[in-house]
Amino acid sequence: MSAETARGTDSETASEIVSVTGWGRTAPSAARLVRPRTYAQAVAAVRNCGARGGIPRGLGRAYGDAAQNAGGSVIDLTGLDRIHVIDAGDGGVLCDAGVSLHRLTEVLLPLGWFVPVTPGTRYVTVGGAIGADIHGKNHHVSGSFTRHVLSFELLTADGTIRTVEQGTDLFDATAGGMGLTGVVLTARIRLQPVGTSLMSVDTERAADLDDLMARLTAGDHRYRYSVAWIDLLARGAATGRAVLTRGDHAPPAALPARARRDPLAFRPSRLPAAPALLPSGLLTRTTVGLFNELWYRRAPRARTGELQSLSAFFHPLDGVPHWNRVYGRDGFVQYQFVVGYGQEDTLRRIVGRISARRCPSFLAVLKRFGDADPGWLSFPRPGWTLALDIPAGLPGLGAFLDELDEEVVTAGGRVYLAKDSRLRPELLSAMYPRLDDFRALRAELDPRGVFVSDLARRLNFQESS
Repeated sequence: MSAETARGTDSETASEIVSVTGWGRTAPSAARLVRPRTYAQAVAAVRNCGARGGIPRGLGRAYGDAAQNAGGSVIDLTGLDRIHVIDAGDGGVLCDAGVSLHRLTEVLLPLGWFVPVTPGTRYVTVGGAIGADIHGKNHHVSGSFTRHVLSFELLTADGTIRTVEQGTDLFDATAGGMGLTGVVLTARIRLQPVGTSLMSVDTERAADLDDLMARLTAGDHRYRYSVAWIDLLARGAATGRAVLTRGDHAPPAALPARARRDPLAFRPSRLPAAPALLPSGLLTRTTVGLFNELWYRRAPRARTGELQSLSAFFHPLDGVPHWNRVYGRDGFVQYQFVVGYGQEDTLRRIVGRISARRCPSFLAVLKRFGDADPGWLSFPRPGWTLALDIPAGLPGLGAFLDELDEEVVTAGGRVYLAKDSRLRPELLSAMYPRLDDFRALRAELDPRGVFVSDLARRLNFQESS
């Protein structure tokens, strides 16, 4: 988790006072960090949050301030990390909320099962995956994470542990609710069957944004997983040029003889961690432009059936521990939005504006979303989603992103709360039409405002329109 060095110890509660940040490292705030190791300790942590309340936290991969709580409590769930039941026949698992997707993969892949939805990192807890209702490269086929969660146990503000079933209001409020309805303790999840630990991957280059959108629209139905890396520094006729990568789990027959001896082996590679004291300013328009040029040129014009490991296909950045340090002390902002099908001109304008402003982003991806999920604050909806990382110290960045927000909301789109660190609160209800329902349920379930975060305060989650 991205918690900086402890500044002291609260001996009465045996909890540390720490400076906590999101993965973007942009807005640290001091909080009392509590690490329960049992459900009883988790109940006690909620009951003893104090006047500033508390918020659950997993491995700290929310990019902004969703799992921070200045002056209050942050409840670290990573100590609740047991896998209780595995149904190897039907593909189900019951586990604690603090179990990571990495751990699930280690345990379940040798049995022929894979997590149904994974984002760009496997170092996310199950509780965090529910709270953010994470999505992956397969949303157009499989939806988001909570579509595959059958039920979970939720510790609410009054200290009660409730079993919450799929299809109920409390389930839908918690799915994507950013931890503001309570603390998820356990979850029952339906898994994806696989025959090997390798992916069969097709790669192709797209000359510009229109070429990319045409390829995605025409071919995504043939693939379970699909994602495009975009060069947002390319301009002119090359604006939006991209490398499109799509694939599916490789069948055993596709493996070479050596790999067939252990077709479900999981051996992710790891490089040395990024240094802790990198200066800001390494990622400039020049350095990122050079990287983007090399990345685009080295990609094949068209290649089919390449075998890749799960970690290389889904989680290439996990191979570099603490890769977020590359952005230096200033950190970075991740900006992700979605606009619906039929709003392609909005996407073109935004990509054009980012390109014209020369935003130095080397982690920019475009995907297509499928049907919306029932979570009241779930991010995905049918349409196009673009995510990009931008150094936080870029001059005028806040005002520029505010302008992009206006384009997004005018088009009926929204930004992703799990990655947000700077959205203006007056836009929230326009982006999330079920916000008032969420606020009403929270007011009934948590009238004292026990569960609160820096994000919730910044976006005025307590207010009703």
